[in-house]
Amino acid sequence: MKPLVPLLCILLFGGCVKDIAVGTVGGIIDEGFGAFKEEQDLELAGQALPANLKLVDVMLKNSPDDEALLLRASEGYSSYALGFVEDSDPQRARPLYLRGRDYGLRMLNENKELAKALKGSPDDLRAQLSLLDDDMVPAVFWTAFGWGSYINLSLTEPDALIDLPRTEAMMQFVLDRDSSYYYGGAHVFLGTLYGSRGKMLGGNPDLAKQHFEKALEINKGKFLMTYVYYARSVAVQTLNEALFDELLAKVRNESIEVLPEFRLGNAIAKRKAEALVQRKAELF
Repeated sequence: MKPLVPLLCILLFGGCVKDIAVGTVGGIIDEGFGAFKEEQDLELAGQALPANLKLVDVMLKNSPDDEALLLRASEGYSSYALGFVEDSDPQRARPLYLRGRDYGLRMLNENKELAKALKGSPDDLRAQLSLLDDDMVPAVFWTAFGWGSYINLSLTEPDALIDLPRTEAMMQFVLDRDSSYYYGGAHVFLGTLYGSRGKMLGGNPDLAKQHFEKALEINKGKFLMTYVYYARSVAVQTLNEALFDELLAKVRNESIEVLPEFRLGNAIAKRKAEALVQRKAELF
């Protein structure tokens, strides 16, 4: 039996080495995501991010239940789709958003009752979300963000639209537990949701404005994407050209240094603002 002992030690040691490697690289990836958010060169970030996302994919093959990696994958794929794909190739962005959603769902589905509720009615989902701890806010936020962004690019598909109330319930959970998360991101999401549709389709521009104004209060106007979504939803839907111009002027005139830890996101916001200005005649 002695020969089995060294073999067992090798196997156990190999597993430990793999776990240590995943943990070490995972820490580097966490720091790397922070560095990405500080980057101001859009071309450099757009070229580098896909390789890093694939590294996370590979690591998740070896450690499929690592919540930190799953969260980075969920955030990363949706952020990449939003910042570098959606405007030029919305069809390609749709499956990228689904990857972000699905990585998030892998975290949420660890809770069996929540997994069941995610397939049930919005009321079932709200009931289960109310039982979650506050530390689930990031997982719920990024799952809903990827899911909702996919739906926004699939408005002609009934099978996609039927899931919209689920994303609304998830973002309401984030709002209730930590409205400041991701610079008031849940307010921005819900403001866009209520501001992008006409009243006949469930839109509510007044409620949307309240969400955007609350987000701006939280992030002190430094998260420039707030203005972009405000303009392209509420201002466009209500045909308010003055509001449209005012909101986008704030983005165009502001420096990305207003939020150094989020230079990349603000640089993307400025690019999106310029694109909206160019489309003004089409939108109005």
